[in-house]
Amino acid sequence: MTDRIVAVVVTHRRPDVLAKSLDAVSSQSREPDHLIVVDNDDDPVVRDLVAAQPVPTTYLGSRRNLGGAGGFALGMLYALSLGADWIWLADDDGRPQDSEVLPTLLACAERHGLAQVSPMICDLDNPDKLAFPLRRGLVWRRWVSELRTEAELPDLMPGISHLFNGALFRASTVEAVGVPDLRLFFRGDETEVHRRLLRSGLPFGTCLQAVYLHPQGSDEFKPILRGRMHTQYPENEVKRYYTYRNRGYLQSQPGMRKLVPQEWLRFGWYFLVSKRDPAGFREWVRLRRLGRRERFSRR
Repeated sequence: MTDRIVAVVVTHRRPDVLAKSLDAVSSQSREPDHLIVVDNDDDPVVRDLVAAQPVPTTYLGSRRNLGGAGGFALGMLYALSLGADWIWLADDDGRPQDSEVLPTLLACAERHGLAQVSPMICDLDNPDKLAFPLRRGLVWRRWVSELRTEAELPDLMPGISHLFNGALFRASTVEAVGVPDLRLFFRGDETEVHRRLLRSGLPFGTCLQAVYLHPQGSDEFKPILRGRMHTQYPENEVKRYYTYRNRGYLQSQPGMRKLVPQEWLRFGWYFLVSKRDPAGFREWVRLRRLGRRERFSRR
């Protein structure tokens, strides 16, 4: 292929896991034409690590922590300025499973005429299991085999995509849907871009033949109503702040407002019935209100 592919990786104070991620990104059988690393800590160790990669690189050290949202926005805009035809996104704590992930994604996108395509995001310690559970209606899917068995196409799950972890975008798609919103900092920024992608009408999906490995992220999802529904409760107070505030903003946007009644039911039940925590529910309401009113101060 003659298309120019630029990989964008965002990192913050995790040089050890970043090294594994960059090694996997740089060693694809179809190498990226350029690698951009946005470092939200402006660390000389990371600068040297990036310079040692076997592909052309750009190190963007930020003296202000832009978060995942700002980091990917900066990296994606810089990739466009380099003339990218495709932009491949990766986080520092995950990595492609093997050297064929990028060419597999490219082939899938070309075969189905996709504007964006993502790999399956699988548990780093158990690749047969999804790193993040996927809800279809009221049923949660947690295993790779479930996705492949239920898929209508042998290689693609259309209309569903987990963004940023190994996600591949056409440059024209980024021009159509935009880059992540800096104000969100982290948590929900990928959901907001996914919302825009849905509303754009552009075709996208998940390639069932490509795997991106990521640490397990399902611990935050707490079952209610005998497992028929779930809520999200990060154990870290800072993560709760950004998660709930940003959800309040997201669900005030076109395309997501229909989720609001379900949101109140799920979190009301979780805090008031399951946890018996009225104070926690009041804090959830307060944070939602901040997001809905677009009060985006940092925690």
